[in-house]
Amino acid sequence: MGPDEDRTVWDVVVVGAGPAGASAAYAAAVAGRRVLLLEKAELPRYKTCGGGIIGPSRDALPPGFELPLQDRVHAVTFSLEGRFARTRRSRRMLFGLINRPEFDARLVEHAQKAGAELRTGVTVTRVEQHGPAVPDRRTVAVVLADGETVLARAVVGADGSASRIGAHVGVKLGQVDLGLEAEIPVPPSVAEDWKGRVLIDWGPLPGSYGWVFPKGDTLTVGVISARGEGAATKRYLEDFIARLGLAGFEPAISSGHLTRCRTDDSPLSRGRVLVCGDAAGLLEPWTREGISFALRSGRLAGEWAVRIAEAGDAVDARRQALNYAFAIKAGLGVEMAVGRRMLAVFERRPGLLHAAITGLRPAWRAFTDITRGATTLAGLVRGNGLAHRALDLLDRRMDTSAGVGPVGRGVAPRKEDGAAADETPEGTPGGTPGGAGDAGGDNDGGAAEPRVPEAS
Repeated sequence: MGPDEDRTVWDVVVVGAGPAGASAAYAAAVAGRRVLLLEKAELPRYKTCGGGIIGPSRDALPPGFELPLQDRVHAVTFSLEGRFARTRRSRRMLFGLINRPEFDARLVEHAQKAGAELRTGVTVTRVEQHGPAVPDRRTVAVVLADGETVLARAVVGADGSASRIGAHVGVKLGQVDLGLEAEIPVPPSVAEDWKGRVLIDWGPLPGSYGWVFPKGDTLTVGVISARGEGAATKRYLEDFIARLGLAGFEPAISSGHLTRCRTDDSPLSRGRVLVCGDAAGLLEPWTREGISFALRSGRLAGEWAVRIAEAGDAVDARRQALNYAFAIKAGLGVEMAVGRRMLAVFERRPGLLHAAITGLRPAWRAFTDITRGATTLAGLVRGNGLAHRALDLLDRRMDTSAGVGPVGRGVAPRKEDGAAADETPEGTPGGTPGGAGDAGGDNDGGAAEPRVPEAS
């Protein structure tokens, strides 16, 4: 390859400009590499998402990033199929709420300021690592729908839960859920009633729950449940909206989205191609929270893509890809393993979890620690002896180590500490993040339930 040709080869090409892709592009660009970010839509674009920004999401944002918060949450009302409602409050902010179009666009702007080049309205049909389109073994060909081929030293797939790059890598999925959501404009009197407070309703279907997130003059109302229960999930949303007294307001947007969680043995790379975020099936299985997983895995993917781009041969590229996989599994993978165990308990005993979080101060404190980022679900279970013993006891009583719930859901056979058995890198120390923090300044919520509107 001559010098003129070589200038057309990007160091890193990122496919998908959501939180995962924008984070990957930022991480690679801030390292001084030539980065191209490809997005099939025009920005900003709507995404079905509650838009909750918890502590781990905030901590993974680029330096200087200002969150476009629509509201700051200080109270959570929990209910069990509309009953036994109780509100827990905190003097400190629990988490923030954003609109995804604005949030995603701002992340992309940070990637561009770091040096990444953005191309929108571009659909990637496939990637090739062998064949006539690939000039040498250090190059990946990204083939676009119009026939153009873009060359790169490394590729990051961040193209969502129906990822073409994920298909190339061979991502395997073990849990698929359907989320339905409505963006409902409301008058000021209704908006004021919800300001600073969210509702979480443990739902009637195994593993289901609903939410109300206030964002100024709009309420984001949604539900999620296992795929295959589409009609029942739709009824849950309709009943949920009616029960809240919101049926008379016309939604500005109604949408649906499938969330997909990877299996423990699902690959995270193939050759010089990495996947992150939804494209890798990285999602918290119990709550299906994905923004923090996208931001954190995207940053790691961008950093390791730089190393893969510098790799002189396939052996070195493989070593870097294995280290990326280890970094993901040692952190996010452990969180997912605990989340699967929590989902298994929740599918069978939602009332037990509702009683704990509304009636036990340690459970509420654990919730606030996680939402603020003082710890993670995995860190809490490992660092808190009581939580660890309680979850182990529930596992034994419910035989969750053998898997429970609908086919493809619940818990796979557990390894010690939830660690993955494969893809251990060379020369990389073990260990996982964790440790609980202090979430002082919270009260126990009191007994009063302050206006969860009922259907009239």
